[in-house]
Amino acid sequence: MGDVKLTRQLLREGYESSAIAGRVRRGELFRLRRGAYATDEVAGRESDLRLIEATISQADTDVVISHLSAAAVHGLPYYRVRPHRVHLTRPGGTSGGNIRGPVHVHVAPLSAADRTMIDGLPVTSLARTTVDVARTLGFRRGVAVADAALAAGMSPDLLLQTVDTLAGFRGIAMARRVAWFADGRSESAGESESRAVLADAGVPEPDLQYEVFDAGELVARCDYVWREHRTLGEFDGLVKYGRLLKPGQTAADVVVAEKLREDRLRDLGWQVVRWIYADLAQPQPLSTRIRRAFRRASLSTNAAV
Repeated sequence: MGDVKLTRQLLREGYESSAIAGRVRRGELFRLRRGAYATDEVAGRESDLRLIEATISQADTDVVISHLSAAAVHGLPYYRVRPHRVHLTRPGGTSGGNIRGPVHVHVAPLSAADRTMIDGLPVTSLARTTVDVARTLGFRRGVAVADAALAAGMSPDLLLQTVDTLAGFRGIAMARRVAWFADGRSESAGESESRAVLADAGVPEPDLQYEVFDAGELVARCDYVWREHRTLGEFDGLVKYGRLLKPGQTAADVVVAEKLREDRLRDLGWQVVRWIYADLAQPQPLSTRIRRAFRRASLSTNAAV
């Protein structure tokens, strides 16, 4: 159980209820949920994982961690929607389930292939987790999870097969769309969500991770390319700039280097469009910017002819 302590464990160790309450007041224990505590305070994914661990340890033996909670256990991107409930699935028919406080228990068929163990925790498989997230959270976040699952080694065929096993379930058409659209070459949740947002806005699907060379020298590796429109796209996330930092460099150094790189790309005849997470909340202005780049590239090509 790692750093998670259940009340029954503490009682077996000789702590009375009043002593447990005292340890909580002194900051020696941190309450995760009723009957479960952590021995130190953490945040983010680690906090979510501890709550999941505490919940499954108190649940019936036939349930498995599923949906967004399973995504957390698998290490898939879910941070854009922090789970306010722990999701579990009990094997059964095509309906049922209940929500009780911080726990959502689903009822659905679960084959042996749908189950796995991660660090001692029973959890839905990578493919089943991906399908459950896609059919319940929609296209944008489903694509982010599916891209990451493919990058982690899940095969596209297995994903489609898992979709087929849940035919008739609510949201399965969405899951099938996600499965066909997913691409394991995407390198971040932001890049994945961007593709989904642009697709819904009617922008042609780009190719990914495109390398631009000049006289044999690599100038840039870009997130997206629309070759026929001579246009490159870049999603700018804080994580990306962290990856670009070299020893001794500051964030300002990276920004300047990116600006020089972009100038060189434009000099080679490429249009470049950049955006951030905030732009994804307004798909139409973003798609308009990209289409303007397409038109500029066309005008430039015609002028050169």
